[in-house]
Order: sequence, then C-alpha cells, then structure tokens
Amino acid sequence: MTKKVAVVADRIGWEERKLIELGPGLGVEVDWVNDESLCLGGADAPSVNAYDALLVRSRSYTRGGLVATLAEEAGIPVLNSARAINACENKAVLRAVLRAASIPVPDFRLVLSRKDFAKALDELGVPVVLKPIFGGMGKRVTLIRHTDTAHSVYDYVEDLGHAFEQACLVEPFLAGGSSVRCLVAGSEIVAAAEFASAGTDWRSNAALGNSSTAIAHDPDVVKIVDAVVAELGPGIYGIDLFRTEDGLVVNEVNHAPAFRGVASTTAADIPSAIVSYVQELLA
Repeated sequence: MTKKVAVVADRIGWEERKLIELGPGLGVEVDWVNDESLCLGGADAPSVNAYDALLVRSRSYTRGGLVATLAEEAGIPVLNSARAINACENKAVLRAVLRAASIPVPDFRLVLSRKDFAKALDELGVPVVLKPIFGGMGKRVTLIRHTDTAHSVYDYVEDLGHAFEQACLVEPFLAGGSSVRCLVAGSEIVAAAEFASAGTDWRSNAALGNSSTAIAHDPDVVKIVDAVVAELGPGIYGIDLFRTEDGLVVNEVNHAPAFRGVASTTAADIPSAIVSYVQELLA
C-alpha cells in the first residue's frame, strides 16, 4: 500500500516541490499541508491523521516544534522529532545540547540586554559576530569589527526588535570565510559542500549566493556529523560546520534545510534520498 506523507510548511519552495514530484515514483504520496491550517490539540487530530507521517518543513521559528509536539502526542510519526526540532529552532538551546554531549561548538555569550552585550564584548573582544537566537539564511547576522561602533549596531536590536527578536548570541569571528554544509538523511551524509564568501559579503551561506565546492569524504566531517545525529536522533538535517585551528565546530543544525545550493554543487539527488529514507522508515 502506498504511504501518505504530509510536507508541513508555510509555503512550497523548490525543495518541497521536488519532494512532492518525486514521491509517487518512489512509492510515497506526498502532499503539501499548510502549517497554518492544522488546528492541532484535539484528541483525534483530524487534519493529520490521514497521513502515515509528517515531514515538518515550517520556516517559522516556533511553528515546527509546536506542530511536531502535538502530532507526536496524537500518535503521528514526525520527521524530525519534536525534541530535535525544538533544539534546532533555538541556537542557544542547540549549542547547550551539543556542548553537553561533548560536541564542539563556537564559544558564545547569550545576550538579552545591553548590559549583556557590553559584558560579551569585554570578555570576547572584537571582532565578534552578533546573531539572533531565532533565524536562518544568514539574515540579521552582523560582523562587528570595532568597539566604537558596537553599541550603535546594538541600537537596532534594542529599538527595532520585539522581545522575541532581541535574544541574541555574540561569538568570536572565525576568520577564514568558509563553512561546510552537510545534508543528512537518516544517519548518512547525502552530500557535503564548502561555502566561501563571494567577496562582497563576509557571510559564507548558500542562501546568499556565495561560491561553493563539493567536498569528498572527510573522516573529520563524518565523525562530528555522526556525533550530532547520535545526540539528536536520525532525521533530515542541514549541519553547518566551521573550520578552526582547533578543528571543526558545529555552527548550526537546520531541521528543515534548504538544499538547492548543495544539490547543484554536488549533483547529489538529495530529494530522492529524503523520500527514500521516509519510505524505509515507514516500511
């Protein structure tokens, strides 16, 4: 019998479209379900109980974890797990979870106020990177090179952000301008690429159109990715690593990763790998 899977998202992007198109050929019927239409919380969860599993790809910083938590309570298998999504949605929580598991992450300070910000600058020195706790695609990530402009930059956080948006991390700037993104399905790396700044923007992020190169099997990358998956559980992840003098560190783990950039760089069939993993999970 053909399995039915709901891709839960606020919109259909390139990635969701590919999953929906490929599903039938791999024996899985994949539908888009808008995460604004679920109204979960009732005992029988009628909006999702027709599906064998939910693949949560909400871009909201809170919807994914909420949907996954209530769907799991209703007995619907969810990818990724609510625990994994809740960890990935919050950069501070993720780093605490990984650090507790002895997985290396960048040094950081949680900044909830200007007093926190001043203390972080004093402890870490400049240059530092200021980034929101909730966010992705390199948005609102700011490199602060000089102490005399730091507090002017923080004015924008303090004056324009709501309380939800004012929670930030400050971390040392890791010079080098490159990061490694690994796409994981289940427990295996499907593809990996290194992204470097294109020169006009210091941020090395696929969503910003920076240059990328496919990388071959790297045992150090495999080791740290395996450790992340062991802690969060098998699933579908975009794991971003930084190279440092002391080795690789985990910058972020995305529970609903964009993978168009890595797919075009590596020629890996990432959508098929994801659908095949879902099929195997439901077999």
